[in-house]
This record gives sequence, structure tokens and C-alpha cells, in this order.
Amino acid sequence: MGLSVVPLELEDFETLPLHSRRCVFWEVDRTGGSPAIDTVITGGDKRTDSAGPESEFDKEAWLSGLLLEWGVCCQVAVEPTTGRVVGAAFYSPPGRVPRAQHFPTAPVGADAVLLTTIRMEPGFESESTALLDAVVADLVRRGVRAVEAFGFSGDDESLAMDLVTLLLGSGLAADVCRRCILPTRLLTDFGFEVVADDPYLPRLRLELDEGLGWKSQVERALRKLVETPPAEMLADPISQPVTCSAASSSANV
Repeated sequence: MGLSVVPLELEDFETLPLHSRRCVFWEVDRTGGSPAIDTVITGGDKRTDSAGPESEFDKEAWLSGLLLEWGVCCQVAVEPTTGRVVGAAFYSPPGRVPRAQHFPTAPVGADAVLLTTIRMEPGFESESTALLDAVVADLVRRGVRAVEAFGFSGDDESLAMDLVTLLLGSGLAADVCRRCILPTRLLTDFGFEVVADDPYLPRLRLELDEGLGWKSQVERALRKLVETPPAEMLADPISQPVTCSAASSSANV
């Protein structure tokens, strides 16, 4: 399936999928005393523990401020036949991401932008690399030296989740969104390297030398070509996934 990837503009905030529009796991530090997020966490809601802290007001305010002060901070994947947004990737200077300071492998490098999360709607998970390509292309054009991300290396077993909840949510499961932490495997497959190791929450880094975005895409395309059986290569091309990438406007870190 071919997806279009474009930068998110503030006026298109309402087009984001529900979870991407509401979850403020990265954007709001509960210890900062945000009234909106405190109400959500302690208000006896019926969400599951994995849903994480939610506040659409805080998410839109964070996005609005960052777009104004720094520039594009989200790439969205759009299904062209319906115009529906089916994925979003958020990235930011690390100082604008309060949750990052709670990770055991913090801080993020001073010369790096932090990729916080990539969320794809069900059925579109295999297209997440399209969003990663767009993020890399945008940051390379803006002269950013590196992008870093925190990965999650554990499975969903109770020990891993208990440790993550203790480290990132001060023991409150409702203050942690496991779904918004990128799998370490996804990051390493894209070319990120571990720079601060941890059994569950490593920090990874991708150096953005000039042309790196092209290099990673070419290498990945060649790997797919080698790994694809001849029969699949001859199959109807309409059914094959297509990776699209797009760059956005320039702004300095």
C-alpha cells in the first residue's frame, strides 16, 4: 500500500488518530504539576493501564508551542485513497520532552534531536519505516547532526513492565504508555546504534552525515531485494508495500 508522508501542520491536529492526539506520555511530566494531566491520572477513568496519560489540551498546546518556536516536529502518514492519517512520528529537541529525563540512559546528546514515538494504525505497522525516512530526511536538510531515541528491549512480561512503570511513572501504571516507546529492534533495523545500554530502556543514536538518509534507504531497498523470493517479486505489484518519504520546511535546532 502506498502512503503519503507529510509534515503535520497545527490546523490538521484534529486529523491525528485518537491515541496520537491525546497521549502526553512524552510531553507532560506529571511532577511538573500540570492540572489537566493530574485530573486525567487521578480522576478514576476507565482506561487500561497501557493507555497512558491522556490530555488532548496539553498535547495540542505542546505541539503549537514547538511548531512556533522550532518548526516541524511531526510527520504523518496518509492513506491516499481515503485521506485518513494512519500514522504519526514525533520528534523534538530533548529539552522540550520532559519525560526523557526519567529514562535511566538519559540524557540525550546535546547535538541530537529526540525521536520520541512512531504510532501506526492497525494494518499499517509495516509502513513505519516511511515515517522514519521522512524524519531523517527532514533533519538532514535542517543540518541536525544526529537523532537519538529510547528503545524498549523487554517483552510485555510483568517484570519488564513493573520496572518500566517504576522508572518512568513513579510506580503509577496509568502514567506510562508502553505503546509510545519505540521497540529497540525497530530502531536497530533502521540503523540506530546503542550508545547507552540498558536491559530494558537503552538509548540509541543515528548519525546524520550528509546523504545518510539516502544511504539508509538504498541499503534497505537492496536488502529487501535480496531477501524477496523470485515468486513474490513476480507477484502483482499493486499488492506490494511502497515506502514513501517526504521532507519538510527548514528550521534550525
